[in-house]
Formats: sequence, structure tokens, C-alpha cells
Amino acid sequence: SSHFGSRFWQACLPLPSRNQQFHFLDRAMQALPGYKTTYQILSPGSGGTKISKGCTATVHATGVVKETGKKFWSTKDPGQQPFSYQAGVGGVITGWDQGCLGMELGEVRMLLIPADEGYGKAGFPAWGIPPGGTLEFTLECLQVK
Repeated sequence: SSHFGSRFWQACLPLPSRNQQFHFLDRAMQALPGYKTTYQILSPGSGGTKISKGCTATVHATGVVKETGKKFWSTKDPGQQPFSYQAGVGGVITGWDQGCLGMELGEVRMLLIPADEGYGKAGFPAWGIPPGGTLEFTLECLQVK
């Protein structure tokens, strides 16, 4: 029956064509004006305080290499803790820095970050991010100061 299950999913999931990368996912993604990074709000925040340029944001973050599906980092893993950074000032990769602006307290957002707004042509081999790797981050806004 597991064989049937995999055939069922293969039949239901559209296959990406050369020019259309996973078009069924991109429909729900929102553009970030002036950037190639896209985002999707997975769970809305509580309203009120938002991440803005210059503030200190604390988030839970899980990063996956899109091409391989391999997780390279998560603040939710044992021994890890939420990550704090100064928002919008270039202290983190561009796609993350710009993609988190406007997140509300409690919001969970997924970012799809192309290599040129992530770790670029070199990648980040120590973390298993290949050259030119696309990053998929799931972030939860825990605190904004």
C-alpha cells in the first residue's frame, strides 16, 4: 500500500518545468519590492509591534537548502536558542534582512532566498549550503525591541 501512496502523490503533484520552478508554491508567495526574495505568511501575528529597520528582532529560525531539502540550521534544535539581530542594517544575509521587515510579533513567515541574496556563488560549505544554493527559511517573530 505504501507503493500506491507514493504513486498517488506523484500523480497529484505538478512537476516543475524548465521555466516554471514549482509554480504551485510560487502562487502563494509574495514579492518583496526591489528584491528577488519572496515570502509567505504561514501564521499571522498578533498585530501591533513589527520588525522595522534598526530594531532588535529575536526569532526562531529553521533553514533548509531548497535544492537538497537538507536542514542546515534550526534554533529549535537541542542546544540552540532563539536568534537576535539588528534588523534592516545588513547584519544578516540580504534576503533575510529584507524579508523579515514588517513581520508582526508571533508571525510565522517562510522566506525563499535566491543565492544572490543569500550566500552567493560560494555557498557556505561549512553549513552544507552548496554554491548558488537557494535557501528556505521558516521564521517566527518572538520579540521586537
